[in-house]
Amino acid sequence: MAIRFTFRLMLLALAMLVFPQAALAQSAGTLISADPVTETPGGSQAWKVRYWTTDQDGHAMQVTGMVVAPREAIPVTPRPVIAWTHGTSGVVTKCAPSLSAEFFTATPALGEMIKRGYVVVAPDYPGLGTDMPHPYLIGQDTARSVIDAVRAAKQIAGAAAGSRYAVWGESQGGHAALWTSVISRSYAPELTLVGTAAAAPPTDLPANLNSGTDLNIRAMLTAFTAYSWSQRYGFPLSSLFGKFDQGVATRLAQNNCISLNAKPKLGTVLGVTQIRKALKNKDLGRIAPWAAVARTNSVDARAVNGPLLIAQSVNDPIVAPAITAQFARARCRTGARVQYVSLPGGDHSHSARDSATVTLEWIGARFAGRPAPSTCGKI
Repeated sequence: MAIRFTFRLMLLALAMLVFPQAALAQSAGTLISADPVTETPGGSQAWKVRYWTTDQDGHAMQVTGMVVAPREAIPVTPRPVIAWTHGTSGVVTKCAPSLSAEFFTATPALGEMIKRGYVVVAPDYPGLGTDMPHPYLIGQDTARSVIDAVRAAKQIAGAAAGSRYAVWGESQGGHAALWTSVISRSYAPELTLVGTAAAAPPTDLPANLNSGTDLNIRAMLTAFTAYSWSQRYGFPLSSLFGKFDQGVATRLAQNNCISLNAKPKLGTVLGVTQIRKALKNKDLGRIAPWAAVARTNSVDARAVNGPLLIAQSVNDPIVAPAITAQFARARCRTGARVQYVSLPGGDHSHSARDSATVTLEWIGARFAGRPAPSTCGKI
């Protein structure tokens, strides 16, 4: 009996030595690698990073991204951080922004952010850059990867990133920015989120997926969503599409990364046309099991933390302005300070670029500790 008890103690001691180290190595926000980028815009330095995050179920995942910082002497005080959350780039591994040769030009106002002395943290999100399902428009999974990117950047000595950060995102990234705000205090209490800026953010997913006026883009994004959620949750595509159209939607998702300067391939055009026909009179927000996920991953205006800026084109054909304005008004009813920026025209893909000047001024004021403005009475 004594020998058996002693053996158990030895096993327990061994476990205490080994497993805490393994758990620490995979803890959320731990930097795995930071590979310097050799060619960067003037005045900046950058690293391609790999780090640990967790999904909404607490499972550890390796994810990737970029960290860009001023190429200057390390300051006495840590640099403030802007987490840039990108718009839709695709839903498969190869579509990671950090893998794109256009990263530095495609990230809005990157040079201006570096000029202002910020560290820019740009997560790819899970499944972009790493081999796993991409949780497209899944709030918790994406937001955790954003916050853990900020944590990881603090471990790069040359970046000198601090614990105070703002989050700024566009389209899918606007949704990610809002979700980052929602979970920021509970998920990373050691960090300080000073403000959230969201350009053309999807907020009410059932309504957003059914309201875009550009029917071709709506079909493409629905194919992306269906493929992503089928991979993430195991949902059968047969609940949305017939056998032939399941293959079309899968190929659209697997073969297409979004590039602002690229013209769609003929196969993509034909596929989108087919999916438009397949989705006629169908509403993802009303079909099980898709509807429940869409509702769960919509943004609750009451749950957003801190000051908020929203920028929205008045004729946006992808994210309906009326839905965004409704969300902003709901946030205002909580007594929050919201600055709502209406952009002329209907350019969705450059919403962040077109509002960059006012957004960076707004973020700078949040880092400076000035009171947040509000346009709630004018929305």
